[in-house]
Amino acid sequence: MGQGLWRVARNQQLQHQGYSGQGYLTREHGRRLATNSISNTNHRKQAQGGIDIYHLLKTRKSKEQEGFINLEMLPPELSFTILSYLNATDLCLASCVWQDLANDELLWQGLCKSTWGHCSIYNKNPPLGFSFRRLYMQLDEGSLTFNANPDEGVNYFMSKGILDDSPKEIAKFIFCTRTLNWKKLRIYLDERRDVLDDLVTLHNFRNQFLPNALREFFKHIHAPEERGEYLETLITKFSHRFCACNPDLMRELGLSPDAVYVLCYSLILLSIDLTSPHVKNKMSKREFIRNTRRAAQNISEDFVGHLYDNIYLIGHVAA
Repeated sequence: MGQGLWRVARNQQLQHQGYSGQGYLTREHGRRLATNSISNTNHRKQAQGGIDIYHLLKTRKSKEQEGFINLEMLPPELSFTILSYLNATDLCLASCVWQDLANDELLWQGLCKSTWGHCSIYNKNPPLGFSFRRLYMQLDEGSLTFNANPDEGVNYFMSKGILDDSPKEIAKFIFCTRTLNWKKLRIYLDERRDVLDDLVTLHNFRNQFLPNALREFFKHIHAPEERGEYLETLITKFSHRFCACNPDLMRELGLSPDAVYVLCYSLILLSIDLTSPHVKNKMSKREFIRNTRRAAQNISEDFVGHLYDNIYLIGHVAA
C-alpha cells in the first residue's frame, strides 16, 4: 500500500516536470509546452486589462523617439533650477540646444562665484560687453596658468582686470579659491610675504581649540615638507593670530604668543610621532605632558593632556 502511494506521487511529480509515465518527453515538445504556457499567460493578462512586455517596449521606444523634455516649454524658474545643477562643460553643451537659457548670466555668475569666491571685478561696475561666461573662461585659464607659474597667473588676472594689484585682494582671492595647486601656492606665499600676512588675518580662530585651529590654518596655507625658516614664519604668524582672536582665553590660561608657538611645535612633533609608521615606540601621554611643560611651564597639565587626546583621536594637524 505504501509503495503504491509512493509510485502515484512520483508519477505526478514527473508529469509536473514535463515527463510521462513511459519516460522523458522530447526537448522540443517541452519547449512547445513552455511557449504555449507563456502565450496563454500573456493572453490572459491582455484579457484582464494588463500590459505585456511588448507594449512596454513599444511605449518606451515611442518616448525615446520623442527626445528630451524641451526646457523652453517649462516655466523659466524651473528651467533655470534644472540648469543650475550643471557644471561649466555640461552648461556649454546645453547651450547648443537651449541657447537663450544656458547662456543666462545668472547661471554663469553662480558658477564663477562658487569656484572663485572673491574677485575684484565682482565689486566693480561691469565694463561694456561684460559676460560672466567669458569671465568663467578667463578665470579657468588664469587658474591653469597659476598652477604652472604663479607669478604669470597673478599677472594674467591683473591684465584682465579680474584682480587689483593689492596684497589684500590677492590674499582674498587665494583664501576663497580651491582650484589652485597647493605646491605652487606654497612657493608663491614664501616669496610674497606681504600676501601671506593678509592671508593670515583672514582666518578667524575665535573659540576654537588649538589643534583644530592649526588644522584649519594648514588647510589654507600648506606647511612645508621640511623644517625651516618658512615653517617657523608660519607658526609665528599663526600664534599671534590665534592669541588676537582669543584674548580672554589667553588671559585665562596665562598663554602668550611664545607659549602658543611652543605648543604648536609640540603638536606637530606629536602628530609625526603618532602617525608615522617608521616610529615604533610612540610617545605616551605622560611623556608628552612632561616634555611640553618643560618648554612652557605655565601651562596646566589638564590642558596639555587634552591636546594629546585631540591628536591621538583626530590625527595630524598638518596632514
